Amino acid sequence: MALPYKHFEAIEKHAGLLAVLIAVMVSLGGLAEITPLFIKAHTVEAAPGIEPYDALRLAGKDVYVREGCHVCHSQMIRTLRFETQRYGDYSVASESVYDRPFQWGSKRTGPDLARVGGKYSDEWQRLHLLKPQQVVPESNMPAYPWLQDEVIDGEDIQARMRALRFLGDPYTDQDIEGAPAAVADKTELDALIAYLQGLGAKNVPAAAKEGAP
Repeated sequence: MALPYKHFEAIEKHAGLLAVLIAVMVSLGGLAEITPLFIKAHTVEAAPGIEPYDALRLAGKDVYVREGCHVCHSQMIRTLRFETQRYGDYSVASESVYDRPFQWGSKRTGPDLARVGGKYSDEWQRLHLLKPQQVVPESNMPAYPWLQDEVIDGEDIQARMRALRFLGDPYTDQDIEGAPAAVADKTELDALIAYLQGLGAKNVPAAAKEGAP
């Protein structure tokens, strides 16, 4: 049974009440849309062959995020044909379960890096990071020379691995204990190169892409 108009008129004439009811409806609608996605995000499992970052690559990922590389380079190849032709197989969530924060997005001042691993040699990556225009003359990417002078702190990486294990990453005691030795005498530049060379290096089985966005 429809309510008489006078009930709606009372709401329309009271701006405060109208604002409260609008806020309630928007909140309920937002929860209805966001909650299922939030729950689903926590049920995604790693695809076969996808493992947590080793100590050196974990250090490199942190350098990548700290230096803001994600601002210009996304790591999400969409299912559009022109993207897969340029960058490779499209991305799926099960590839990024160990990324905190994940690097998905479509902002590309520079090329997408989801499949850059192994595309260039370590030496090319080193030159590109130290002086980008030396290998790509038209590049507007800044140089990162200070990375070759900063040495990785093994104890810091151990602490990070312990924190990530608490969040669910399957690091073993041996992985954590061996972290200082794995990054001994390694610079932030070495770590960043190792991180880049691992991006997309392992192909995700087609079965992992079933029902992917």
